Amino acid sequence: MTWKKHLIQEDTTIKQALSLLDELAQDALLFIVDNENLLKGSITDGDIRRGLIKGISIEDKVLTVANLNPKYLIEGDNQFLLKLIEFREKKLKIVPIVSESKKIIDCINFRTKKTILPIECVIMAGGKGERLRPLTESTPKPLLKVGDKPIIEYNIDSFKLHGISKCWISINYLADQLERFANEKKNENFEISTIREEFPMGTIGSIKLIKEFDKETIMVCNSDLLNNVNLEAYYLDFIQSNADLSVVTIPYTVNIPYAVMELQNDFVTDLKEKPSYTYYSNGGIYIFKKQLLELIPENRPFSATDFMEKIIAKKLKIKSFSHHGYWLDIGKHEDYIRANEDINTFNFNL
Repeated sequence: MTWKKHLIQEDTTIKQALSLLDELAQDALLFIVDNENLLKGSITDGDIRRGLIKGISIEDKVLTVANLNPKYLIEGDNQFLLKLIEFREKKLKIVPIVSESKKIIDCINFRTKKTILPIECVIMAGGKGERLRPLTESTPKPLLKVGDKPIIEYNIDSFKLHGISKCWISINYLADQLERFANEKKNENFEISTIREEFPMGTIGSIKLIKEFDKETIMVCNSDLLNNVNLEAYYLDFIQSNADLSVVTIPYTVNIPYAVMELQNDFVTDLKEKPSYTYYSNGGIYIFKKQLLELIPENRPFSATDFMEKIIAKKLKIKSFSHHGYWLDIGKHEDYIRANEDINTFNFNL
C-alpha cells in the first residue's frame, strides 16, 4: 500500500529519515509511529534543516526534530469530510487517517486524491448504443474511446479522484468486454465488480441484482456521460439538504424572440418583452439513501424516472443539484464527435 511508504518508526535516525524523504520526492513527508502504528509525530526536510541549524546530529532519533502535533483525520468522525476540506484548503499535502486510538490506517495525498466520499457507485453500462452504430457493433458504447481512453474510464477516474473506493458496473450487451475492462482497472485501492443483466432492466432496475452495499449512500450514473460534476459538492449538498434522493440537473435556457403575453380567461394579465425561461433536464446522475432500494422491484425493467415518481408519490424529498459545468450525453454520432473535440479543452476532474 502506497500510504505505508510515509510511515517511519520512532527509533529511526534522522539520517535514515533523510534517505526516505529523498525517495518520496514531491511527497516528502513522514509520519512517525511506534510498533503499533500509533501516530507520534511528523517530519519533513524543513524540520530536519531547522534541527541541524540548532546543532542536532543526524544520528539522533527522528522524534528530536519532529512535529509532535501533526494534523490527522479520525475514521468515522461525523466531521470527517468537513475537516478534510479544511486541511485541503490550508494547503496540507498529505494527512494521515487514524482510528480512535490514533493508529494510522490510511493517508490521503491531496496531489492524487481530492477528497474521500462515503458512497458506493453503480455505473449503468448495459445498453446497446444503437444510435452509434456501426461503432457499437463490436464495441460496447462505454468502451468507445474519447481521446486516449474509454468513455467509462472518465467516470471511474472521477470516482478515484473523489476518494470513492468501490464501484459496480451493470452490464449486458457485449458483457465480456466490460468484464475484462473491470478486471484490468481494479486494484487494492479501488474495487470494481460487475453484475450481468439477463435482460434489459432499464436505467436503474439492475441495481437490485446487487445483494449488499457497504455504504449508506449510493450513487448511480449512466456510463455514456462526459462531465466535470464536482462530486464532493454534490454529496455535501445532498447531505445538507436532508434529501432522500438528489439528481444532477442540467439548466437549459430558452430565449423567446418576441413579446410574450400571459393570459387568464383570454384577457391579457401581463406582458414580457423577449423573455428567457430556464428549464432543468435530467443529468443521469443520482445520489440516494440506501433504504430507497426497497422501492425498486425485483427482476423487471425499471427506469430512474419510475424510481423518482415512486419517491414523489411517497412524499419523500428529491433535491435538484444544478450543474453549470461541462456535461455531454454521448448518444449520437455528433455527440461522439463533439466529445473528441472537447476532450482537450475541458477539465473533467474537478
